[in-house]
Amino acid sequence: MKYRRLGRTALQVSELCLGTMNFGPRTPETDAFEILDRALDSGINFVDTANQYGGKMGVGATENIIGRWIAQNPERRRNVVLATKAYEPMSADVNDRGLSARHIVQSCDDSLRRLQTDHIDLFQMHHLDRVAPVDEIWQAMDLLVQQGKITYVGSSNFPGWMIAKTSERAGNAGRLGLVSEQSKYNLLERRIELEVLPACRHYGVGVIVWSPLAGGLLTAASDKQDGRRTNADAAEARARHAKALEAFFLLCEDLGSPPSTIALAWLLCQPGISSIAIGPASVTQLLSTLEVSDLILSNDVLQKLDQIFPPCGEAPEAYAW
Repeated sequence: MKYRRLGRTALQVSELCLGTMNFGPRTPETDAFEILDRALDSGINFVDTANQYGGKMGVGATENIIGRWIAQNPERRRNVVLATKAYEPMSADVNDRGLSARHIVQSCDDSLRRLQTDHIDLFQMHHLDRVAPVDEIWQAMDLLVQQGKITYVGSSNFPGWMIAKTSERAGNAGRLGLVSEQSKYNLLERRIELEVLPACRHYGVGVIVWSPLAGGLLTAASDKQDGRRTNADAAEARARHAKALEAFFLLCEDLGSPPSTIALAWLLCQPGISSIAIGPASVTQLLSTLEVSDLILSNDVLQKLDQIFPPCGEAPEAYAW
């Protein structure tokens, strides 16, 4: 496993981040424990979750699973860069959601309890809250840092303008500010190249990628990662991208590597990427991704991928001059 700095910080995180959204709803606790163990053994030191994860088991269920895994052997916590998120509704209470200072502080305390730890390494805002003042957000984050409950602050699903606004406000106040942004990015979904990636590179914000395989679309039938490709939306997406996917699979066949490996390796070639969040539902799926760090794509292959999946360009040059 190889490691990269998380944005402009000195913190080293593994190129692959263990995403845990499947833990509970799709992956039983015993299997989740095995995935966590194998991930740690393989050199993955970055574990990402969110307070709302849990699906049919209820919000907080995934954090509870991770907490019980940590409690089995508290020494594990020293070797894990632990990340979670807050924003989503946690109950019917009108204030139990969003990015008010009240909810940020309460969410952190609740996550600490469920995760059975005394601090969160990376506390992320799961979505943009258009009514929460930036100063209010930083008031809450500053308090949590001062209390030793969180170390770094990150965002997720933020537009470029909010990354810029939040970073400027933090910098003017002498804060470290945002250190990471977790965004959807893959060969089929490249829109963050327009403004999010340039903003992140400018402010030293490391990008953590989610949905790197486009919900399974970038995997061959024999390399299927999950069942999300069977629904109507996935079927429509497969039909819409049929020509590109066919060319991609043929290229992967020529290269002698699984499509999922090529898709992940391509992401690691993109400037500003700190880590890729993978969400294995089984140990087998986890092990199938571990070779990615050792695969280096040539410039010729990168050019062929750009021909199959054209880049979006960079704003404003992509749509104005």
